[in-house]
Amino acid sequence: MFESLQSRLVKLKDNRVFEFAVVAVIIISALEIGAKTYELPASAMSLTALLDVFITVFFLLEISIRFLADDDKRHFFKKGWNIFDTLVVVISLIPVQDSEMALLARLVRVFRVLRMVSVVPELRVLINSLLKALPQLGYVLLLMFIIFYIYAAIGSYIFADINPDLWGDIAISMLTLFRIMTFEDWTDIQYETMDVYGWSWLYYMSFIFLTAFAFLNMVIGIVVNVMEQEHARERLLKNPEDKQPTIADLHNEIIALKALLQQQSSSAASAVDDKKTPAAD
Repeated sequence: MFESLQSRLVKLKDNRVFEFAVVAVIIISALEIGAKTYELPASAMSLTALLDVFITVFFLLEISIRFLADDDKRHFFKKGWNIFDTLVVVISLIPVQDSEMALLARLVRVFRVLRMVSVVPELRVLINSLLKALPQLGYVLLLMFIIFYIYAAIGSYIFADINPDLWGDIAISMLTLFRIMTFEDWTDIQYETMDVYGWSWLYYMSFIFLTAFAFLNMVIGIVVNVMEQEHARERLLKNPEDKQPTIADLHNEIIALKALLQQQSSSAASAVDDKKTPAAD
């Protein structure tokens, strides 16, 4: 009986209508959260309260269906997205009346919008790619911090007398350099220092080239590369027969092709020798 119920729950979980319903409820939840930030009449507040109860109960049923439909329930909570969804649902059950946990419950209800990421596979791929790219990005960010620190120290030593609000110490200088890197009115800062030091444009040009052009493009390249790997992994999980060839597979194919070409060339050479032999007699 339980197996029959589980099969029905699996069909319900994989049903496109059910998936669209979950997405629709998440969107309604986002709209309800946004509506509460306005001054609403009493009738509208009571309606949002009822809507909040409906959303909470729906999410509780949805996470229960996913848990019961899972074949390996012992490993259900070993997946990060399942843990996140469960925590959001459980904490949403906390009453939002005047209590010490009311603020936490309201904040968690805001995070219900993030459930869109766990529901839509494409969004999960994006988040997983960003998380997996963090170790590689760490070295790029460390090198960028070193460049920031060096330029901030130089700017603080040279330009502090021109504008202490922007170059007073190394911390303020790093904030100013971040503003320059994002191109937020950076020309005003440059022209201010160029009135005193005409060569200071070299300082800004070199910094922008290293950060805005070189390092940021490196960050984008790393993220794109990890995203391609994540998309390939997702395709392989969905269609195992569409496995992409590895370098070892390509190497073996090249060796087999070379052996085939050598065999064909040797066969052609022996055929030519056979034709020449009667002529020589």
